[in-house]
Amino acid sequence: MAENKTAEQQADTRERAILVAVVRDNQEPRQAEEFLDELEFLAETAGIITVRRFTQRLPQPSSKIYVGPGKLEEIASYCEENGIDVAIFDDELSPSQTRNIEKSLPCRVIDRTRLILDIFMSRAQTAYAKTQVQLAQYQYMLPRLAGMWTHLERQRGGTGTRGGAGEREIETDRRIVRDRISRLKEELKKIDRQMSVQRSNRGSLVRVALVGYTNVGKSTLMNLIAKSEVFAENKLFATLDTTVRKVVFDNLPFLLSDTVGFIRKLPTELIESFKSTLDEVREADLLLHVVDISHPQFEEQIAVVKQTLQEIGAADKPVFLVFNKVDAYTYIKKDEDDLTPATRENMSLEELKNSWIARANTPCIFISATERTNIDKLRSDLYGMVREIHSGRYPFNNFLY
Repeated sequence: MAENKTAEQQADTRERAILVAVVRDNQEPRQAEEFLDELEFLAETAGIITVRRFTQRLPQPSSKIYVGPGKLEEIASYCEENGIDVAIFDDELSPSQTRNIEKSLPCRVIDRTRLILDIFMSRAQTAYAKTQVQLAQYQYMLPRLAGMWTHLERQRGGTGTRGGAGEREIETDRRIVRDRISRLKEELKKIDRQMSVQRSNRGSLVRVALVGYTNVGKSTLMNLIAKSEVFAENKLFATLDTTVRKVVFDNLPFLLSDTVGFIRKLPTELIESFKSTLDEVREADLLLHVVDISHPQFEEQIAVVKQTLQEIGAADKPVFLVFNKVDAYTYIKKDEDDLTPATRENMSLEELKNSWIARANTPCIFISATERTNIDKLRSDLYGMVREIHSGRYPFNNFLY
């Protein structure tokens, strides 16, 4: 297939990919394209170039090959003719779907979950984060084993071992992975106990946690509020390890934590593995929910974050909505004779502020972290909220402020 690539393509060592998605009958084409935009951004974060997208409208994905037979044949022909390295599917594929698709395509096949896991592994910096991601990867791969783990360890033989001559290779592989999962879980338990002690040693300071969809600007905001140097980048999942900083506003100290970003279809294996990291969210007194107001699907991203908070048991926390990136907000003004209802694309920022956001009865603010727009107001509002929580906890300490 290499001979089909141009000289320019051969000079770029990154993998070339096609994206594949099923558009459900109740799904708008525009929404499907935005989902694929996100998948392409994930691929870019993983260092993969997207060459083309394939979509097919179906009531639901095929249980055997995800798309229809004709569409899969079309994809296979394109991959063969254009030297495609990897096909990325926008849903998590079952083990049988993956095997069936691999038989038809001349390239590597991965799904959205595997792509996110690979990104997490490349982004993990600390031993704790690496252990969490490794556990998630093994849990994801266990039901998908098909002799692919024999490189991890040769079948053990000899008297008194379980790896006798009659044991099938795949069962040996499964046992190896299960053993590794058990060891990783034990390692995480030890680290979790250490982190629990660290949290208890912080005393009873008010705790504020930054939450939100990935790549909405949480780390940039963390740097502004805490005057810290948390890694921030315009890529998905720039932050994996929770960062906690002590912040003092006018003699009022509190703890501010930056946590891993959420995303649509966040793998359940990752949620399970990162539960201890997300303890910072569960134990917070106030959540700063950061939203990218410039994103076309910011309302859906809000819903994803709320759902994830529900899954980790933090849905009842007080929330301060921080609408970020107002400097990047754009809209198309409607013609005066257009009587159709206004949509997000036709609403100015002021009109949007007066829409459901004004009626939501949730404290909110509109800022730009990169341009430092309205940051002083953010600090003032945050100070008031933290002071109210602190006053309720220590009613006799109010003379400090």
